[in-house]
Amino acid sequence: MSQQTDAELIVEFKDGNVSGFNELVRRYQKKVYWIARRIVGSHEEADDVTQDVFIKVYEKLKDFRGDSEFYTWLYRITVNTSFSVVSKRKFKDLFQYHEVEDRVDIGEEADKALLQKEYQSLLDVAIADLPTQQKAVFQLRYFDELPYQEIAKIMNRSEGAVKANYFFALNKIKNSMQKEYQL
Repeated sequence: MSQQTDAELIVEFKDGNVSGFNELVRRYQKKVYWIARRIVGSHEEADDVTQDVFIKVYEKLKDFRGDSEFYTWLYRITVNTSFSVVSKRKFKDLFQYHEVEDRVDIGEEADKALLQKEYQSLLDVAIADLPTQQKAVFQLRYFDELPYQEIAKIMNRSEGAVKANYFFALNKIKNSMQKEYQL
């Protein structure tokens, strides 16, 4: 693994050495995949998004001015590319309900696992039902644990708007889960 900074790798690429770009791909490929996966919902689409993101980065890296950190710029490209895939999709198949097995005397541990799986499935559906902006903010904040300030940069929104989106997303998820569990 290269000890060079992102900025040094970008300079290397701009100077005509493709190995700088290759190292950036190695460094960020998994992160890009998982960001895309949480937004688009499927492995195949996340793979496609990851490939598309790095094609875009390759084409635009020579114009990268460094106004923001490379990772912030990459994150923004990933989120935008993922949203594009979601908006083109004809059907809402982001998250599917998992088949729930019949509960036939399967024991306490198996019962717990089944309930946990059912809960996760309901949570996935609640997240999938969020409006696009709220879903993105929720995923960046909850799963990636990014600070509001960084999310605001990535999404090109104010920090207040990001906080509001996260607040509304949490309330919608909570209400959806309470409705399902009749709490």
